[in-house]
Amino acid sequence: MARKKTITKDQILNAAYNVVATEGFSRFTARNIASKMKCSTQPIYLEFKNMDDLKAALFEKIRNYLENDLFSVEKTGDHLIDLVLNYTEFAVKEKAMYRALYIENYSGNDVMNKFSHEVFDKTIAKEARLKDISQEKKQLLFAGTWIVATGLASLMSSGLINLSQKEIISITENTVQNILSNEEPPFNLEHSF
Repeated sequence: MARKKTITKDQILNAAYNVVATEGFSRFTARNIASKMKCSTQPIYLEFKNMDDLKAALFEKIRNYLENDLFSVEKTGDHLIDLVLNYTEFAVKEKAMYRALYIENYSGNDVMNKFSHEVFDKTIAKEARLKDISQEKKQLLFAGTWIVATGLASLMSSGLINLSQKEIISITENTVQNILSNEEPPFNLEHSF
C-alpha cells in the first residue's frame, strides 16, 4: 500500500516564504525549509524538481502577495502615492523580506526590476493625470519615484529616519512634480533601469 502524502506543495511554499520572510534568502535551503515543517527534505523534492523550481514558485507567491495584497492598497486615492506609501510600509514591517528582495538581490535584478516596472505601469495607467504622458516621461517618472521610494524605504527600514505618511506624500509629490515639469531629465536613463 502506497504511503499517503502528508505535506502539500502549499505547505512547502508557506514554509519557504516563512524562511525568507524571517531570515532572508541566505537561509533558503531545503534543510531550513524542512526544519520549519519539522520533516525531512524528501517532501520538498517530491513536490519540486529542485530548489530553483521551488524558488520560482516562491517568487510567484511573493509577486502575487506584493501586487494584489500589499502594493494595491488604497490610502490616498492617488495610485502612485499609494504605491510609494505601501512600498515603504512593506520595508518597515517586513524588513527581512524587503532586504531579501530589494537590497540583497538574491532574487536577481531582472526578476524584481521587471516586476517593479509592471506594477508601476499598471499603477500609472489607473492615474488619469499620468496615463497619457510620453514613454520617456514614464521612464523618468519610474526611475525618479523608484530612487526616492527605495531610499525612503531603506532608511526607514533600518531605523535611520522615521517619516510620517504626510512627509512621504510630500517628498513623493515633489519628485513627481519636478519630473513632470522638467524639460531636461534630472539624470541619464542610459545608466539605469
